[in-house]
Amino acid sequence: MKTTLSIDGMSCEHCVNHVKEALEEIPGVVSAAVSLGDKNALVEHGDSVSLDALRGAVSEAGYEAV
Repeated sequence: MKTTLSIDGMSCEHCVNHVKEALEEIPGVVSAAVSLGDKNALVEHGDSVSLDALRGAVSEAGYEAV
């Protein structure tokens, strides 16, 4: 499965890496590609990963997934 999240609050490559790492720590996430320019994240994950889990990881990292 692939999910695209819009991410608010990123301003630099450090932010991108922080969001990427937070998403990839979720069990069942295969990969996360985060774009500062597009302000989004494309997450490849298994069926067991919920949208709430993805949003929660972004939120815990200090950003907002909309």
